[in-house]
Amino acid sequence: MSLATMLTAELAHEATLTRRLLERTPASAASWKPHEKSMALGQLACHLAEIPSWGGATLRDAGFDVAPVDAPPYASPTFESTEALLALFDRNVAEAQATLAAMSDEEYALPWSLLAGGQPLFTMPRLAVVRTWVLNHLVHHRGQLSVYLRLQDVPLPGIYGPSADEPGM
Repeated sequence: MSLATMLTAELAHEATLTRRLLERTPASAASWKPHEKSMALGQLACHLAEIPSWGGATLRDAGFDVAPVDAPPYASPTFESTEALLALFDRNVAEAQATLAAMSDEEYALPWSLLAGGQPLFTMPRLAVVRTWVLNHLVHHRGQLSVYLRLQDVPLPGIYGPSADEPGM
């Protein structure tokens, strides 16, 4: 089985679970934070929606510069509405799925760098980028969002099993 087949299946599974949480993001609580050092709920949800894009267009190149010398720095999306959030997530997942599916096992071994002002912050094989900065990162922040939603009394879906709100999953 190819790396592409395994990774696209894993992304599809994790994206389905993540979307179930994003669907429940209350626009009325987008600016709410559980702590002064925390991201706002809407900012966290947007971050989750953008993460799959790191497995899309950015992975097709040898690197991505978050603050290029000759262009404006990368700007994360801002929360507008739950509908816009879901549309962004769906676009990014579709693009990531297409990119990951088209890559050969050899391409997954090629180095990829995250840059700032042309200077590498890190370089690792594209496979490690997908596992660490796309899939693991998505799961990590999905866990955070589930806590945010619980603190807002939003019923939580089951993720890897039943939840207190969906015990019969």
